[in-house]
Parts: sequence; C-alpha cells; structure tokens
Amino acid sequence: MYPNKDRLIVFDADGTVIDAFGAIGTAFARHGMDLGDLDRFQKRRNLFKYLGGFKEFPRNLAKHLGKHGRKELLASLTDVYREEADLYPGMARLLADLIEAPGIRVGLVTRNVTIEPQITLSRLFARHDIDVEGLDFLHYVPLRQDKTPYFKAERERLEINPARAYACGDEHKDYAAALAAGMHPFIVAYGFESHARLTRKFGVPEEVISHSPENFSASVRHALDL
Repeated sequence: MYPNKDRLIVFDADGTVIDAFGAIGTAFARHGMDLGDLDRFQKRRNLFKYLGGFKEFPRNLAKHLGKHGRKELLASLTDVYREEADLYPGMARLLADLIEAPGIRVGLVTRNVTIEPQITLSRLFARHDIDVEGLDFLHYVPLRQDKTPYFKAERERLEINPARAYACGDEHKDYAAALAAGMHPFIVAYGFESHARLTRKFGVPEEVISHSPENFSASVRHALDL
C-alpha cells in the first residue's frame, strides 16, 4: 500500500494559472496585429501552437510576418511572458498556500512554447513571489506529447495514492490525461478552450469545470482542505 497520506496536485501553466491570452495579445499588438476577443481565440485555439513552428502558420499571420517574422513574434512573446505576463487572480496566493501546506505535493507540467521556457516561467513566477524551486517538480512537455506519462511518473515517484491526486488544466487533453493517470481532474473554461467546446464536443462533465479563476481556486481549496 502507500507509505504516506500525502496528496498531489499538478497544474498546467498557460490558460490555467497564467493569463496566456493576455500575453499573446500583447505580443501580437507589438507587431501591429489584433488577436481578437477571447471567444474567437478559444475557437481557433491551435493558433498558439503555430508559434512554435508546427504545421502551417495561419495565412493571416504569414501575410504580415513571413518566416523571419514568426521568430520575431516568438521572441516578443517570450519577452512579454518574462517581464509582463500576469497570473490569473488568486493564482499566486493559491500556489503559495499549496506549496507551504504540509502533506501536499505540488507540481507543474506545461507545454509553454516560449524560448527556453524554464527561464521564462522562473522569471514570470518570481515576479509574483513564487519560487519554482519550491515545487516538487516542473516538467516542460513537447507540444504534441501526452501529459499522462509525466503525471503517472511523478505520482508513482512520490508514492501518492491515485485517489489523493489531482490534475488541473484548461483543455480536453488535460482532462483525458488526468483520467488516464488515475487522477481527479480540475478543468477551467477561461483558458484555451471554452465551456461549450469542453462539454459539447469532448464530453467533459460540468461538475469538474470552473468558469472563473476565483471558482477554480475555491474548488481546489475546498478539495484540499485549505
């Protein structure tokens, strides 16, 4: 059986903890482009992945930027993340409280696509008084790679009962990865995928979805007795 009664919670970064939409919008504006509103952004959610160079770059961006411009945009996005990007309301306090709480192990598994993401996220979180060294683990996952093996590996390494493990994200893939790892999912609908997309297209249960950062934070605190 399991040697301890520790609990584990794993967070996604962009769209769950970090206001990625705001950061991307700021980077786009510096190149004379308009990202549009959140609703439109969530409908064309794969846009973020194109910044990493996968598949074809959207026609509207290619028209404005071209091959070299895409690299410049990625550099701008990296700068914005490191120097300006915000966490969603309450996320810094939530992370700090979880890190400090006895018997709770906290990790981050992210597909952040900025340049040298380990430096990017360290600087971003440091601006919000969060030292990533206080996390139990921090993994950077390639864009097309499933998070499930990372969830399972850390849960097993820390010898956590699956019934006492949680994974948080903003996409249907995060939901599927949590279930595949035997963990309870927390899914948010204010990030990369809308509530309608999560529920109607992918069948994510309403009961595990939070509509705002405040609701998400409250749900996590209640589940982990904070």
